Amino acid sequence: MNTHFWHATLVVFTVMAPISTIGQARAHDFQHPELNSWYESLHSGKGPCCDGSDARRVDDADWETKDGHYRVRIDGEWVDVPNDAVVDGPNRAGRTMVWPYNLNGHPKARCFIPGSMG
Repeated sequence: MNTHFWHATLVVFTVMAPISTIGQARAHDFQHPELNSWYESLHSGKGPCCDGSDARRVDDADWETKDGHYRVRIDGEWVDVPNDAVVDGPNRAGRTMVWPYNLNGHPKARCFIPGSMG
């Protein structure tokens, strides 16, 4: 067999394996697999949250609430979270998360679940 073929195959496998692991780790908390079904059940008025896109964890400094409405910083831009994007129910993960998308070059929140500030 051609040693270059096997070397190329090994390189491709080595590069691709971490990518698939990273995608899963970002979508769900790999340290808490018992929460996978909870993540998959999350939805807002805009639809399911876990549709294959990744949730982003949000630091306390990057979200706020004022007059019953949320704002979150996504990619350096403050975004008002529509009421129908807020996920109802308890946050079993405990940390604030947003499922962003882009519209006309600006980030928007498809789903948002607040955590406990502090």
